[in-house]
Amino acid sequence: MTDTNASGDQGVTDTAAADAATSLPSDLDWASLRDAATAAMRHAYAPYSSFPVGAAALTDDGRIVSGCNVENASYGVTLCAECSLVSQLHMTGGGKLVAFTCVDGDGATLMPCGRCRQLLFEHSAEGMLLETVSGIRTIDEVLPDAFGPRTLVTYQQEH
Repeated sequence: MTDTNASGDQGVTDTAAADAATSLPSDLDWASLRDAATAAMRHAYAPYSSFPVGAAALTDDGRIVSGCNVENASYGVTLCAECSLVSQLHMTGGGKLVAFTCVDGDGATLMPCGRCRQLLFEHSAEGMLLETVSGIRTIDEVLPDAFGPRTLVTYQQEH
């Protein structure tokens, strides 16, 4: 698996396994997502923590988008892999995320931090699946009662 699609867009991979944006969890090719996350991780810029991270997600139109962490000497400016993944999502056509995985430098599955769970929630299809250290979970399971766009719409309608 490469981190470039047929059009030459970095961070996006076209794959036959991605046909199933609406498939059951058992039909998803988690190995291909992990491969894409691992390929992205190899591009990480992590000179301070030495902890490279890669993330990959399947979109609702069958693309796989990926991203890596980019550290900064001013630690608060560091970008998590999920941030670059969401940027790649929008740079390559937008859409919604339907399945997600994240790996460390050894290829072990990582759970997104709270900030990144919120970021993923905003760009997820309903019921997006995440590969976690404890198995496949939905976005609602890893971020219950989430604040999001609907919260703002409801508030604005009431005021």
